[in-house]
Amino acid sequence: MTPTSTRNAWLFLSPALLLMGVFTFWPLLFGSYVAFTRYDLISPPQWVGLDNFRYLLDDPVFILALGNSLRYLLVVPAIQLAGIALAVLVNRALPGIKWFRAAFYLPVITTVSVVGIMWNWMYADYGVLNGALHWLGWVPKEHDVGFLSDEDLALYSVMFVTFWRGIGYYMVLYLAGLQAIPAEMQEAARLDGANAWQRFWRITLPMLKPTILFCSLISTLDAIKAFEEVLVMTRGAPMNATYTALYYAFHQGFNQLDFGRGSAAGLVLTLVCLLLAWLNFKLIRADHR
Repeated sequence: MTPTSTRNAWLFLSPALLLMGVFTFWPLLFGSYVAFTRYDLISPPQWVGLDNFRYLLDDPVFILALGNSLRYLLVVPAIQLAGIALAVLVNRALPGIKWFRAAFYLPVITTVSVVGIMWNWMYADYGVLNGALHWLGWVPKEHDVGFLSDEDLALYSVMFVTFWRGIGYYMVLYLAGLQAIPAEMQEAARLDGANAWQRFWRITLPMLKPTILFCSLISTLDAIKAFEEVLVMTRGAPMNATYTALYYAFHQGFNQLDFGRGSAAGLVLTLVCLLLAWLNFKLIRADHR
């Protein structure tokens, strides 16, 4: 590249780099520094070394929150399998198929506050789900299922909302991957006598490996960083059963005004995310090669 073209390239990149520097790189560096301090937003940060991390290791609530975040990873295989199945289903030239795709994608563009209010109403003792269970006779009328009040069910109920919100997004990604597969490969396999199931396992799935890696990576990171559904629907209740690591960091920082411990919790979660990302590349990308 000539000096002029290099200068022009940097000029075009400078607005984006400036925004990333202000809203991404600087908060990341300052937050990492705050993790090793005691900071309440009023007085200047005081260096405390590893005290915040020692506190986290001794705090049963943080251990519980981190365990809940790891348990949230159960959403990942479910949403990937459902996304692939839906993508295969809607990858057909049928009348009204565009409306079918839009119906599944609608929860993705619905704000989390609306989703939380709707599912809180459906999960309530007087809600649609308990009413349906009573009507079917699966649950006695004098008893209600505490979807959000039962410690054993609450986290899984919130996880289902995450699944419901995200399935349309991954359906679209997998649909794009399916439509990028050359039709000639499918036609050649069909002429060789391969049935639909054999074509899926021998052609479709191997060709989808890059898309699977991408979707698995982002769904894993989204699951381990679950926050919005918890904030809107339960705020960690009942008895911290739906506390996640990111909600713990938010609570420490913005409710307790202990930004040092909140940043330390966020830094620990960042390290967990990096480890999970490495595992995704190790397990899926190696097989693709």
